[in-house]
Amino acid sequence: MVEDLGNTLLEVVCGAADGDAEIETVVIHDVLDDGMPMRGAMVLGVGLSDPAEIAELLAVLAAQQATALVLRAPVRAEEPVLAASEAAGIPVLALTRGASWAQLAAMLRSLIAEGDVGDQGAQTLGGMPSGDLFALANAIATLLNAPVTIEDRNSRVVAFSGRQDEADPARVETVLGRQVPERFTRQLEERGVFRDLYRSEDPIDIDPVDAGGVPSFPRVALAVRAGDEILGSIWAAVHEPLTADRVRALKDSAGLVALHMLRRRAGADVERRLRADLLATVLEGGGGAADAASRLRLDGHRCVVLALAAADRTRDESSADARAIAERQHIADAFAMHLGAVYLRSAVAPIGDVVYAVVGIRADHGDADLRASRVASDFLGRLGSTREVRVGVGTVAEDVQSIPASRVNADRALRVLQHSPHREPVALFTTVQVDALLVELGDLARARGDQPTGPVRLLIDHDREKGTQLVETLRAWLDAFGDVSIAAARIYTHPNTFRYRLRRLAEISGLDLADPESRFSAMMQLRLLTAEER
Repeated sequence: MVEDLGNTLLEVVCGAADGDAEIETVVIHDVLDDGMPMRGAMVLGVGLSDPAEIAELLAVLAAQQATALVLRAPVRAEEPVLAASEAAGIPVLALTRGASWAQLAAMLRSLIAEGDVGDQGAQTLGGMPSGDLFALANAIATLLNAPVTIEDRNSRVVAFSGRQDEADPARVETVLGRQVPERFTRQLEERGVFRDLYRSEDPIDIDPVDAGGVPSFPRVALAVRAGDEILGSIWAAVHEPLTADRVRALKDSAGLVALHMLRRRAGADVERRLRADLLATVLEGGGGAADAASRLRLDGHRCVVLALAAADRTRDESSADARAIAERQHIADAFAMHLGAVYLRSAVAPIGDVVYAVVGIRADHGDADLRASRVASDFLGRLGSTREVRVGVGTVAEDVQSIPASRVNADRALRVLQHSPHREPVALFTTVQVDALLVELGDLARARGDQPTGPVRLLIDHDREKGTQLVETLRAWLDAFGDVSIAAARIYTHPNTFRYRLRRLAEISGLDLADPESRFSAMMQLRLLTAEER
């Protein structure tokens, strides 16, 4: 991490940063929530500055097998912190002032995510791990003896080299924000720099931008191409013009950068498909489930399955429609990011019409499914989608072999929500189990072609012939547990009129309203065998 991000962002304050501990995730420390597992985590200590509190946290992180602690600079490396870091074996790093915690978390997660689905044996391009643009930026910086950024077509920084502190404040601001500030891009556009850059096959020299009176260095930039397509550009902050040898080195490097950028772009789609295949294997169970769970790093965890889909089961557009597929992928990506901030281990992928998520949970959490439902509710509150979305939460799976059962129950909870549009958008299976049974009984009845019989059949026929509302009256009375006042109010009828209708429906159908078996039979037929909206 330190080699890739350089001391522009992170600086080692104390402890050994060259150990062999693996960083598996990024966790934001919250003093009010101890629910996040810390094993293998780089912990972001937002708001921590007191040496005693830092020392106490280091002891806790050591017990939970965390990897490192990051604090906001300047860090007071006093004796309690130094001693605690050494005793815990956990290095303390400082995040430079002006850098965003959100940007740091995003960059760290991006680096950790490389090979996150367990590719065996990383591929290489030009002697470097395929897609590792940070390593490539460092190599180019060494060749040019200048700090380098690699940017996409929108001037977003996709990778940068070390030694950025040797550049000017404009470059440092660009690296910290992972985006060239708009006031600088506007100057470059007005000068026609991007036009010249994308037209030229050679590096172009660029005069310093106006940084508000702060000294700024010239730049050398070269477009990165794949055939006729512009993928991005390489920018070097130089003190003097490049020599001919360094110009050739930069041009030679551009082809390798293009290969890595293409591999990275293609790899994102490939990884999505691979992750979806692995997750489908885990959800279905069988012989390959254990290996798939291991590659998704879900093995060794208790898990909960969540099933997310559109609320409307009868929408007109096809599930294979390109717009619907893109929307599901967008929601899946957002859901994955949301869950990644809460759970140490999670996997998300769209499979068919449903976006599935499997989250690894702590062994000591007895209410894991309830916590998952709260996380899902928070996600829906942040989603801001124009289409209503529902989430079913399955039962807790104690091991990989139990995950398919959790998936089935998540699907069952989701179906209940799709049949009941007025419910809350997230449901635990444990709270809607009976409703799920009724939905499934309705499916069975429709498959067999069952129709209402007995008193209910007589009331339906009478309403159709005479234009009465006796079925509606019976339904309201049953739903109100026989309370006439409540039932009458629900269908906007005077209680006396309601009582008259009750007597009439009993006379016409022969239904004994005082008999519990008769009431139950009528209620089940009204729920399962009638198409009337409730």
